[in-house]
Amino acid sequence: MGILDFLTGEFIDVIHWVDDTRDTMVWRFEREDHEIKYGAKLTVREGQSAVFVHEGQLADVFTPGLYMLETNNMPILTTINHWDHGFKSPFKSEIYFVNTTRFNDLKWGTKNPIMLRDPEFGPTRIRAFGTYSVRISDPARFLVEIVGTDGEFTMDEISYQIRNIIVQAFSRVIAGAGIPVLDMAANTADLGKLIATEISGIVAEYGLTIPEFYIENISLPPAVEAALDKRTSMGIAGDLGAFTQYSAAEAMTAAAQNPNGGGGMGAGLGMGMGMAMAGQMAQAGPWGAAPQAAGASHTPPPPPVEHVWHIAANGKTEGPYSKATLGRMAASGDLARDSHVWTPGQDGWKRAGDIAELAQLFTILPPPPPGA
Repeated sequence: MGILDFLTGEFIDVIHWVDDTRDTMVWRFEREDHEIKYGAKLTVREGQSAVFVHEGQLADVFTPGLYMLETNNMPILTTINHWDHGFKSPFKSEIYFVNTTRFNDLKWGTKNPIMLRDPEFGPTRIRAFGTYSVRISDPARFLVEIVGTDGEFTMDEISYQIRNIIVQAFSRVIAGAGIPVLDMAANTADLGKLIATEISGIVAEYGLTIPEFYIENISLPPAVEAALDKRTSMGIAGDLGAFTQYSAAEAMTAAAQNPNGGGGMGAGLGMGMGMAMAGQMAQAGPWGAAPQAAGASHTPPPPPVEHVWHIAANGKTEGPYSKATLGRMAASGDLARDSHVWTPGQDGWKRAGDIAELAQLFTILPPPPPGA
C-alpha cells in the first residue's frame, strides 16, 4: 500500500452506503486492507443494517442510527479482541451493508403444468403465475446462509431459488386444497395466504420473509379451455333449433356480403339455406314461432296403452281378458253392460257400460230388424 493510500485511509472516518440500484441486497464497504479507523462514524440509514465480520467471524450487527466505532458501541468485537479503552489504532474488519426494505413486484410462475385431480373434470393440468415481495428480516443469518463473501449481492442471485420454493409450495397446496378449477379464481386470495404461510417457514431459514404474495392467474391447457368454451357456448345457445336458425342467418349474411368470393357456390349455398329456413318457419306456424321441442313436428305420438280386464261373476274373478276378447264375449252375450269389470289403475269395480272404452263394445251389434 502506498503512502497516499495509507494517509487516505487514516483520514476517511465516515462509513455509509447510499443505494441507487434498487436491486442490491448486500453491499460490502470497501477499504484498503479492510482497515477501519477507531472512532470512525458509521451511518446506518432507515431500511439498512450493517454487519461487521472480523477475521471471518460475524461480530456486530448495527440497526439504523449514527455510531462512533468505539469499544462501548462494539461489544462483541471488543470482546473478541480484548481491547482496553486506550486502544486507538485502526482495526481490520469487513462491513456489509444489508438492504432491509421490501423488494416488490417480483415474478413467479409454473414452468411446467401442475397435475391435480379436479372433482368435476377429473385429472387435469393447470398453470399459474403472479407476483410477490421479499424482505431481509435477519441480516446476520442471510449473510451467513446466502451471501457468504460476495461483495455485492443482488436480488437476481436468489430470485430463482425463491421461485422454486414458491412453485413447490403452490403445487402442494393446490393439490391438497380440493377446490374445483372453476372455483379457483374466486379463491385466489385464500390460496395466496395458504401458500405464503407455507413459504414463510422455508425462507425464514435464509433470514427472509414474504410480506406479500399474489396469484394473478390460474389457467387450463388450451385443449381443455377450448372444450370448456364449447360447453359454455352450448349452455348459452339454449334452444338448439333457434341457435341453428341464427347460425344459418349469419352464414347467409356473410355469403350475401361476398357474392364473388366463391363464384356460384356462395349463391347456391345461400339459396339452399334460405329454403331450409323457409321450411323450418313454415313448420313453426304463421308467426314463425319455433317448435316447442326439437324434432316435435316429426316424432309420432306414443301408441295407446292396451288394458287387460278382469270380470266379476258369481262371486269369482275371471281374466285377465284383452279388449278383443271382451268384444267377442259381448257379441255372444257372456258380457253385458251390467257386468262388473276392473283393470289395473282403476279405482274399484265398475259396470262395463259405464266405462267409455268398453261401452262401444255394446253398440257394434246391429239394431233389431224393422217390425220385430
